[in-house]
Amino acid sequence: MILQTSMLSVKPGLASEFESSFRKTQELLAGTRGYISHELHKCVEQEGRYMLLVQWQSIGDHVVGFMGSPARAEWRSALQDFYEREPESDHYIRIRLN
Repeated sequence: MILQTSMLSVKPGLASEFESSFRKTQELLAGTRGYISHELHKCVEQEGRYMLLVQWQSIGDHVVGFMGSPARAEWRSALQDFYEREPESDHYIRIRLN
């Protein structure tokens, strides 16, 4: 399992509209092969700062599957005008501690 983290910076005054658009378009993400789950978190300290967490079966499911899909193009089109800058994404694997 891969955990994708994306830091999102939403333009001032657009948080409510962004959240509404995200709710409407999240099925584009959820319908992708290899998708497991996702969560959107809003920062308490910094207005307009969000963290998107997405679990994928593999990094390829995100990087090749979703990123190269028509669903991703539609997702981007619906959300990109809300962002102050491009989202920053990284991928992580879980480290077992016991």
